[in-house]
Amino acid sequence: MEGAWSSGLTPHLRAGIIAAVAALVIDQASKLWLLYGFDIARRGAVRVTPFFDLVLAWNVGISFGWLQTDHQLAQLALMAIKAVAVIVLGVWMARSSTLLATLALGLIIGGAIGNGIDRFLHGAVVDFALFHLDIGGKTFNWYVFNLADVAIVAGVVGLLYDSFRGVPAAKAP
Repeated sequence: MEGAWSSGLTPHLRAGIIAAVAALVIDQASKLWLLYGFDIARRGAVRVTPFFDLVLAWNVGISFGWLQTDHQLAQLALMAIKAVAVIVLGVWMARSSTLLATLALGLIIGGAIGNGIDRFLHGAVVDFALFHLDIGGKTFNWYVFNLADVAIVAGVVGLLYDSFRGVPAAKAP
């Protein structure tokens, strides 16, 4: 079995695939636990710290809630765009020559697939993490997000950092 897994895969690509699978599994496990184990829909918002709450938000749009629509055709279009993006990122990851870029692309792919699974199963992405700050009686909220979003942002930061290191990397397809 080891031979089948390793044939044709560079150590970098193997690490990127592991990062994608880890991001996907952690994301989906957290959502399943919050929805069915913790039952956040019944509990409602739960204050964890003075600046962080667990909430349930169904995001029918794209990043940061943009393009909010629950129209089935729009949801299918978003899933198709996400599928094409994952394929393009996968090709880029396979061509990447640096470990950091490969790991970063793996995180982005895992996060995108995790949110895509939500969209397929629920018609919306399950978001649950809310950071907020209370200043002078006013509450300032960040966008509600999930661990797939964290993986995507970490991946983008990793790609940006890698691009400034001066190491030649494969160009995006």
